[in-house]
Amino acid sequence: MDAARELLSDLLPAFAWPWMWLALPLPLLVRWWPLSARRVPALRVPWEPERLQVETTARRGPSLRMLLPWLAWIALCAAAARPQQAGEPVEPPRQARQMMLAVDLSGSMSEADMQLGGRVVDRLTAAKAVLADFLERREGDRIGLLVFGQRAYALTPLTADRASVREQLRDSVVGLAGRETALGDAIGLAVKRLREQPEGQRVLILLTDGVNTAGVLEPLKAAELAKAEGVRVHTIAFGGSGGLSLFGMTLPGSEDPIDEDTLARIARETGGRFFRARNTNELAGIYAELDRLEPVKSAGPALRPWLERYPWPLAAALLLGVAALIWPGPRR
Repeated sequence: MDAARELLSDLLPAFAWPWMWLALPLPLLVRWWPLSARRVPALRVPWEPERLQVETTARRGPSLRMLLPWLAWIALCAAAARPQQAGEPVEPPRQARQMMLAVDLSGSMSEADMQLGGRVVDRLTAAKAVLADFLERREGDRIGLLVFGQRAYALTPLTADRASVREQLRDSVVGLAGRETALGDAIGLAVKRLREQPEGQRVLILLTDGVNTAGVLEPLKAAELAKAEGVRVHTIAFGGSGGLSLFGMTLPGSEDPIDEDTLARIARETGGRFFRARNTNELAGIYAELDRLEPVKSAGPALRPWLERYPWPLAAALLLGVAALIWPGPRR
């Protein structure tokens, strides 16, 4: 039944102003108006009217010239009633996230302790591969990229052009922003870029493999600023055990330092989540979990816009009116 109704709405127009059809009998009302002046003979003759013989051509019914004005008036009333037709379904725009990605480019990200495609790669290369896949799934979001080392830099502003974000991420190299880690400055810069965005959609995903060793802003102080501005911070501690090994066993005290406690507290204070990834598979699972935590809201029900069709009957009324004027009348 619904399909038949949709098909009928596609074929037959609806009228926005159907009350304009009340003007259809207006010419008849004007012609038969009871208060109109009585008709007076245009010619008075001294003999009986029956004696006046006028030869006219025989007519079996109303001529086409008499029908054309009526057809023109019907078309004009149809145009005044504003016929409309349902157009193709249109989905409303999706409600996107405003998301900043913060990637650590400090010297420790060059540690080659990750497996990717059957080969050993450094941490930054593995992070790039996982982030590229994450960006592919964030259709509709506006995403910005910032990197940090000794200082924090914004490489791309918030944009829906995910290809440009991937290109900037691909061209990033270890040490581009310095060899140290300005964790607090990275959070502060992200908050500055997100504070003008709609509330409830401000998200920062921060990936690091170290501790805060540089910058002017303490990480916990930056977390307070993020909380005040309504920015959710998801933190990811990334990296293997690292350090020196003997017969496959990591020597005690030689592991790479990662301040997991501070990262977990930053996430907790801002309403985000803390994750720990020791290999590429765990990192990929984390970004899949972030897809679930920060979903791209789906579009609402499709809407069918109404298309105006009044130009068609209006053009027909004009053509019929012109035809009525130039159509030859009956011979007398």
